[in-house]
Amino acid sequence: MTLAVAAGAGAAAVADQPIVLDTPTGKIAGSLIVPASKGPMPVALIIAGSGPTDRNGNSSALPGAHNSLMLLAQALGDAGIASVRYDKRGIAASQPAAASEADLRFETYVDDAAGWIAMLRRDPRFSSVTVVGHSEGSLIGMLATKKAGANGFVSVAGVARGAADVLRTQFAGKLPPALAAQNEAALVSLEGGRTTTNAPKELAALYRDSVQPYLISWFKYVPADGIAALDVPVLIVQGTTDIQVAVSEAEALKKARPQAHLTIIPGMNHVLKMVDAPMPAHLASYSDPALPVAPALVTALVDFVRAVPAR
Repeated sequence: MTLAVAAGAGAAAVADQPIVLDTPTGKIAGSLIVPASKGPMPVALIIAGSGPTDRNGNSSALPGAHNSLMLLAQALGDAGIASVRYDKRGIAASQPAAASEADLRFETYVDDAAGWIAMLRRDPRFSSVTVVGHSEGSLIGMLATKKAGANGFVSVAGVARGAADVLRTQFAGKLPPALAAQNEAALVSLEGGRTTTNAPKELAALYRDSVQPYLISWFKYVPADGIAALDVPVLIVQGTTDIQVAVSEAEALKKARPQAHLTIIPGMNHVLKMVDAPMPAHLASYSDPALPVAPALVTALVDFVRAVPAR
């Protein structure tokens, strides 16, 4: 894998610079921020969450943009911490690197993140590499941290349970009994590493034949086990007004990794904005780029990343 950066990237800068990870199966596009510094500085690799979510934290499935991960990267830059955030394979500028759905595996995303870590570890501008994974990016990040040897790891709004159990919770009480039984049978089959031809047609969008191999590869991993296996400093961050991930998930990650630092941020929601108000305000924050990321999140990350031992 090679590093391709725009001309002048070696110069101190606060603005985004394009950066590319070359892989055997395509180029992964990202943004690099390198603040002014006279010596090596820490760098954070920021990994976005699930679905069609780009490097800035925005999803094409939602209207508007909140730019949470871009705002986070800029705040880290203001504090003297470099960062890289990137479009996942198949998303936005990394669309050309997409594998066919039938060939995609969860490990593909882990390998891409590990490639970024290896690149950053080789770069003499950076004294340490800390992975910051948001939502599903938490699981990707902890596995990549272990695989590629990052110096520190941060989980932001990450779950502790496996994906199949999370789906069970989401469907609980919402399906008619017969459909609930079919759904459970499909989950059990996929958890056991077996595709199924009996998935309920009403849930074909989730269990279509072409996506089942990916689900099997994803269901193998339990974040609580992944975080317990790390041997680097760990920070777990969770907001109290997150309508997608409960505080109990962060507490379970902490239980699995007792040495980790746990920071609970009152009023922070899933897109890292301060929203302690009824549901309409939460939904509005998902499309409000003018709303800053939670200051307590920035403080927690800056303090942690600065304290991560140099390589």
